[in-house]
Amino acid sequence: MKRQRKAVALISGGLDSMLAAKLVKEQGVEVEGINFFTGFCVEGHTQAIRHSKRDKIKRNNALWAAEQIGIKLHIVEVIEEYKDIVINPKHGYGANLNPCLDCKGFMVAKALEWMHQHDFDFIVTGEVIGQRPMSQRAETMPIIAKESGADDRLVRPLSAKLLPPTLPETEGWIDREKLRSLSGRSRKPQIAMAKDYGYLDFAQPAGGCCFLTDEKYADKLRDLWQARGDRDYEFDDIMLLKIGRHLRPKPHFKMIISRDAGETRFLHGYRKQFISLYPTSHKGPLCLIDGAIKAEDLPLASSIVARYSQGRDAEEVTINIRFPNLHEQELNISPLSPKEVQRDWIL
Repeated sequence: MKRQRKAVALISGGLDSMLAAKLVKEQGVEVEGINFFTGFCVEGHTQAIRHSKRDKIKRNNALWAAEQIGIKLHIVEVIEEYKDIVINPKHGYGANLNPCLDCKGFMVAKALEWMHQHDFDFIVTGEVIGQRPMSQRAETMPIIAKESGADDRLVRPLSAKLLPPTLPETEGWIDREKLRSLSGRSRKPQIAMAKDYGYLDFAQPAGGCCFLTDEKYADKLRDLWQARGDRDYEFDDIMLLKIGRHLRPKPHFKMIISRDAGETRFLHGYRKQFISLYPTSHKGPLCLIDGAIKAEDLPLASSIVARYSQGRDAEEVTINIRFPNLHEQELNISPLSPKEVQRDWIL
């Protein structure tokens, strides 16, 4: 009897990877999804934390997409392994700190490892020629296949007819004629395909799925590296860069100020690791101090926190200053005016 072939599909949670997996699955191939968690993923974090976004749907789009297709999804944490891709990308960065070409190669290489470990036959991705300026070009797609080691076991169903035939096609595991020839940045063909399959609710692609593509986030990460004097980071660092207002009034310390009650609750969990400031005479934000703040800097930091509190128009606001060793002190301070908060402080 002919053995049923098995494919592992990279599932980001976006529409393209969802459709690519569906195209292969409907040809009788057993498909399972894999999603790699780098820590820089956009979905779920700010929506779950920020009080202002409490009405938005809270879901992991990769899990949701896999459920729509009817496949099993494996979520694999790669935070430490992924560091070298972010810090030292062989092919450089995109418009911000997005190492897209190295990232895609890394993801495919990890999927290849999983494929061999679980006796699967080939890999499926949702890449479309011309859709992304760095990683999804006709000249870069062969680089991903070669450097990842996947070679002709890497299938891009949405653009397959515009690419050389892969092993699954030449061996008859899948029918090339049932694959697509999409190219370019327009999503209209994918949206039409989704409607044909009955998928009316899916993640929108605008902005990508990675914080490293976001200019403001990239600026904050660069600032972190510059302030610390090296290009390393921990998981807590990359999570905190997603939350709150970030201000650097002095080169040696940064302030992370919550914007709503949800962010205040989230930052509260870090009070044992950072000096924190909180207004007690008026309602206001929680602030974490990242860096080696000096005693003479505390009045400035306190007046900035007071500016973002409900006592911003008061003559004086009482700020509680709590140190990681549980020592506390209070400071009565006049809030800075909006004009006194310098633009170059804001990251």
